[in-house]
Order: sequence, then C-alpha cells, then structure tokens
Amino acid sequence: MKKNEEYIVNIIDNGFQGEGIAKEDEITIFIPNSIKGEKVKIKILKVASNLAYGKVIEVIEKSKNRNEADCETFQRCGGCSLRHINYEYTLEIKKNAVETTLRKALGREIKVSDVIKMESPYNYRNKLQYPVGIDNNGKSIMGVYAERTHSIISTQKCNIQDILSQNIANDIFNFLVTNNIIVYDEKKLTGSIRHIVIRIGKKTNQVMVTLVSNTEKIEKEKELIEFITSKYPEIKTIVKNINNKNTNVILGKENEILYGSGYIYDYLGDFKFKISPMSFYQVNPIQTEKLYNKAIEFAELTGKETVFDLYCGIGTIGIFASKKIKKLYGIETISQAINDAKENAKINNIKNAEFFVGDVEKTLPKFIEERNIVPDVVFLDPPRKGCDKTALQTILDIKPTRIVYVSCNPATLARDLKILEIKYNLKDLAICDMFPFTSHVECVAVLNLK
Repeated sequence: MKKNEEYIVNIIDNGFQGEGIAKEDEITIFIPNSIKGEKVKIKILKVASNLAYGKVIEVIEKSKNRNEADCETFQRCGGCSLRHINYEYTLEIKKNAVETTLRKALGREIKVSDVIKMESPYNYRNKLQYPVGIDNNGKSIMGVYAERTHSIISTQKCNIQDILSQNIANDIFNFLVTNNIIVYDEKKLTGSIRHIVIRIGKKTNQVMVTLVSNTEKIEKEKELIEFITSKYPEIKTIVKNINNKNTNVILGKENEILYGSGYIYDYLGDFKFKISPMSFYQVNPIQTEKLYNKAIEFAELTGKETVFDLYCGIGTIGIFASKKIKKLYGIETISQAINDAKENAKINNIKNAEFFVGDVEKTLPKFIEERNIVPDVVFLDPPRKGCDKTALQTILDIKPTRIVYVSCNPATLARDLKILEIKYNLKDLAICDMFPFTSHVECVAVLNLK
C-alpha cells in the first residue's frame, strides 16, 4: 500500500474520533467522514507499518446513519467530527468506544448502564471564542481555526454555538470592518483585537463580552460599546483583556472593565454561579446538571457524609451536593477557581463547605494528617490527564466507602480504575453527552470499597 493509491473498501467499524475503520491487505485504514456499513472509494494519504490513513473520494453505498451535512466547515475545523452521523448513532459510537477502552485496560467486559443524551443537541455552548485576524488577501477575518493550524475559517454560523452569542460576535466584527479598525496580525504581531469571547447564562440570558486586545487602547472603543449595548440589552458587562504576548493562550492576565460589573450570573439546578472572564464554567450547563445529578445518585448520599471534592474547580459538584451531605472539603490547584468556589458558596448561603488551594497529590495527604479526617465519599473530577498516582494512593490508604469519578477522558479513567480496583469494585458506569457531534464524552463511575 502506497500514498496516493485509491481503493474501494468496506467500513467495518468506527473509532473513538468517529473515523471509519477498514482493512485492506492486513493493513488497518482510518478514514474520517465514513460510517460503519458503508462502501467507499478512498485515497491513501499516509502509510505507517501496519496502519494507513485515507480520505473519502466517493461514498458508493451510504449508511442509514449518515446525515446530510448541515455545516460547511466541520470537516476543516475538526470540531464536530461526528456532524455527518445521525445523533442517536453518535451515542452508540461513544458508548462502544468507552466500553472498548475499559475492556482493554481492565481485562473484562464493562457495560455502560446509562447513556445521558441531549434532547436538543444544537446551539448548546455557552461560551464562544472566535479568533480575529488577517487572511491571505490582507482582509480582516473572524471565525474558527482550521484543524491543527492557525488559519482562520470565516464563520458566521456554527450549529453548536449559542445563536445570540453568534449574532453579537458578527455585529462586533462588522463594526470593526466598517470602521476600518486594524485587527491583530499574527505574523506581524500588530493590530488590536485578536479574539472575541462571549459568555451567556443559559438560564439568566445575561451576556458578557470579552474583547481580547493586543493593545492597551482599542480604536473607537466607546462607539463600539455604545453600538452593541444599545442593540443587545442582554449584554450586562464588557471586559477588555490585554494579551500582547506571542502565545496560543487566548486570555492575558490583565482585565479592564469597560461596561457593567465585570461578571454575569447563571444557574445550575437551584444554585447560582458568578462567572467572570477568567472563571471556569462548564460549556454545556444543560448536560452538566444531568451529569451532576447522576454523580450524586451514584454517591448514595444520606446527609451524614463527610465528602472530599478533589480537583473541585469552582466547586460546582460539591455545591450541587451540599444540601445532601454533612461536610464538604474541596481541593483545587488553581487559586482563582478556589476564590470563585468560596464566592459561589457564599452566594448560595452554603455553610458546610470549605475550599483549599493546592496540588491534590501534595495537599491531600497533608490535609488528612493535620485534620485527621477520613471522608465517607470522594468525588474525583480531574483534568484530561487523569489523577496523580500519589493522590490515588492516598485515597487507597484512607479507604473512603465510595468513590465517584467524573472523567472527560476514558483512557485515563481506565488507567486510574485499574489502580483503584486494588481495593474497590466498579459498581456502575454511565456516560453523558456533554459535547454532541464531537468525539468528546464525559463518564461517571462509582466504586465501592471491597
């Protein structure tokens, strides 16, 4: 098999990223935009030992699960890699991928007991981040980055972004163009606005606009503020974020409030959360509520428990569970997140929660030794890299009755479960579709002490 050769192949499975899988001459071929059961004509793009990568030239026999694409850019931006697939079948792909990953790691069949789908899997994101730059013709452009590049794809509509957020972003960009305001040039490191970031409270409909600027001053700043606030009364605050570093990081460290208070509010369940430009907040709050309710269901809380919330972020899981427990202790490495967690506890009049800054692996053993506290339940919600081994060993040493593990990465979940199973039995596992039509999937697992 050689690069640029063409083949007609049968797609025998779909991988975790939604890509089709075919076999030819004992070589496994990965083919994006193809679906199990299809016959496709492909062109080979890359060959590596017993693996190859191809692209679809023609779909000869279509799957019943194929959707006509409702987006012109998804194949280029790589965000919604499952956009061409019927939504119900995307859930099946994710379920199979999680079960396969866990089976390989744990050496036995693991079944997902519940797949929590989104009733309307469109326009669900509460945070829009559009880069602004200069295209190859020297004109201003706003949109999303093409996959694995810093080339901006012009985007006026995205089916997973909030509609109001998109309208505001489009009007801001049109104002920049109409008024000949020079936007950021990544090659020359000149110009002003480099990102438009919009956050919306899905339940409050409050909007925060953050203009990320390479310069201290944005040309016609006051006119821009007057224009968008008069057109959109939902905008409660506008913040200028200064980022003049040559970096892939979107936000800089300096914020200047141009309009309003500098923050908005939203609700998760009955709980109110304050959101600032630097705050971490789940991008799909509708599914987040379902995920947290499942995690609390798995925890089997009676109101008598002492609970540790590790990698707690702004305290959302712990605050969500606070009325059903005796005492909550949250640990998180990011100091701003802990400040937000304390503020959110105060806003919701929660008196049984304490939050601490520190690396979980270092802070947890010290905290247990100093306070002499053994939790009944531990919530784990680590980043994609999973839990630190020291933290897992500390949990194994103190032996809480129950562990509820929320994971955004099935591979690191599987790795960590293998360690925890020294003393724990995996009782149940569910998945929640937090990011419909993308390859991402959130898992929640519960383990009971043997």
